[in-house]
Order: sequence, then C-alpha cells, then structure tokens
Amino acid sequence: MHAMQYEITLPADYDMDVIRRRVAEKGHLLDAFPGLGLKAYLVRERGRQGSPVNQYAPFYLWRTAEGMNGFLWGPGFRGLSADFGRPAVRHWLGAGLAHGVSAAERGAAGPPTSATRETVRLPESADPAEAVERALAELPAHPALHTAAVAVDPSRWELLRFALWHGPAPEDAPGVRYQVLHLSSPELDRLPAGRHW
Repeated sequence: MHAMQYEITLPADYDMDVIRRRVAEKGHLLDAFPGLGLKAYLVRERGRQGSPVNQYAPFYLWRTAEGMNGFLWGPGFRGLSADFGRPAVRHWLGAGLAHGVSAAERGAAGPPTSATRETVRLPESADPAEAVERALAELPAHPALHTAAVAVDPSRWELLRFALWHGPAPEDAPGVRYQVLHLSSPELDRLPAGRHW
C-alpha cells in the first residue's frame, strides 16, 4: 500500500465553491480507477476548524504502485497541474507493506465527512519498526471511524497517521483537520483489514 497527498494552497479570498463544484463534477471519475484503494477529496477553509489557509489537499491510499503511477502520468493529474500548477506530491510507504502488518483498518461508521492527518518526525534514536508497531496499536477504536492508516516516509523518517471520520473528527484526534467532499474507494475492500496480513 502507498499513501500519497498533495496540497494546493489557495488565496485567502478564494471562492472554495469553485473546488466544491470541481469535485462534484469530476470526483466520480476515480470511482473505478484500477489500483486505487481510496481517494478522499479534502479541503481546508481559512477560519474553519483552526485552518489558517484555504486548501485543496486530496489524500490517496493506493493498492498498487501501477495504479499510482497511472494516475500521476495520466490525464487527471495533468489536468489538475494545468489548472493549479504542478504540486509537490508527498508519498509514504504503507506500514503494512514494510512491516508485515496491515496499515489500513476500516471501521463500521457511515460515509466519511471529515479527516485528520498527523505527521511525526521520528528521532534518530527511535527504532522505526517499534514506532510503526506502536502507531498501529494506537489506531483509534471509535464508532465514528471509517478508515485509519499508518505509513512512513523513509526519506524523512516521518510517520503518518491518517483517519477518515463519519461526522466531525473527535476533539482529541490529533493533526490537521479536513472536510471530505467526496470519497472514491474502488479497491478499499482489497486493502487488507486488521493488524495482520
């Protein structure tokens, strides 16, 4: 599994309804994309939920590297880059692929309406395998949880925790908060569930 996100920060006076319309018109185009576990169409709005910026920041869980590559080199990402400029794309390796445990856990909640993303730099003294095991053990068991994932960027030794929530994210959920405009999840059921493969 691969996690991926890019963030497009928009002007403070940007009409976020432009993004909402774009997602409403084009979001369904990835509803059957091969190799995609899920794409959460995420936004932050200046002055809401503590956000200092307007931002479009979709988050992906790819089941296959081929699917991720097909998207990045295909017409969808080309069109986004033409409209907003080519964004830097962050990429994390799914902890399940790296350490033999599942990096995605699906909850029983309804459709997600909010998301949280936390990144933590691992100190040089930290054992990355132990940090991942601890993060997996700490995945939230909450009735509003839709999906939670753990991944690592080994170029920065950064641990990622990402969660989708039905309704508002719990107040004690750490990290940046987003609103979910749409969820494409063509192969979510093919991502391994639980903490063991």
